[in-house]
Amino acid sequence: MGLSMAAARTWVERWEHQQQRYAVDREERFTVISDVVEHLCVDRPRPHLLDLGCGPGSLSARLAGRLPNAEIVAVDMDPVLLELGRTHHADAARYVEAVIGDENWTHALRLDRGLDVAVSTTALHYLPAPALLSTYSALAGLLRPGGALVNGDHFPQEAGPCSHLTAHVGHRRAQRTGGHRHEDWESWWVAAAVDPDLADLFAQREERTRRSAGNEANHHLPIHRHTELLREAGFHHIAPVWQVGDSSVLVALKD
Repeated sequence: MGLSMAAARTWVERWEHQQQRYAVDREERFTVISDVVEHLCVDRPRPHLLDLGCGPGSLSARLAGRLPNAEIVAVDMDPVLLELGRTHHADAARYVEAVIGDENWTHALRLDRGLDVAVSTTALHYLPAPALLSTYSALAGLLRPGGALVNGDHFPQEAGPCSHLTAHVGHRRAQRTGGHRHEDWESWWVAAAVDPDLADLFAQREERTRRSAGNEANHHLPIHRHTELLREAGFHHIAPVWQVGDSSVLVALKD
């Protein structure tokens, strides 16, 4: 039996709340990403978008609402989150299971035309620099001329006084907006793991975790390092378009 809509709705809603603890001004960041995508696709009758590390489809659903004619491919490695997205946000995207950064991971996407925009939010920081470079290079090959990568994530400053300041500003902003009232990441996963409706999916997740052990460490790189890797991958026009504390939206345009 597939996952029920009621169960999917419950866990996606709880996911949305717990993510507010970590993504400073999360909804505004989603809106900024959507603004950029809409602007880049203004002349595209059927925009072709890729959502990297889509989780349960949070960003894909917002993009589908803003650009209803868009074709969105949403990719993630987690079978639990993917099934939540497939069920709760079924019409938003075509969901694909793949490990971003692995060899030949783009083959699983089954793309039939070039991408207009690739987006990501709070996902690519799991990749170490070599895998990030490989991923950026792959995306440069998938994007049409004039296309772009739009990445919203935490980009810390280099170690030093400025690093502490940007982190402090983000922390205080989160306190003012109430994000810390919600359950945390670990609590969400502990609670979801004992829901009988998700038991089969968690069995798949455990198998996936065993196969990819050691690949999920955080590697939060500063924004200048991302810029260097993007240039090496073939993107020549790169700029942050929004920032609160360490949380930024970084745009890289392909010639």
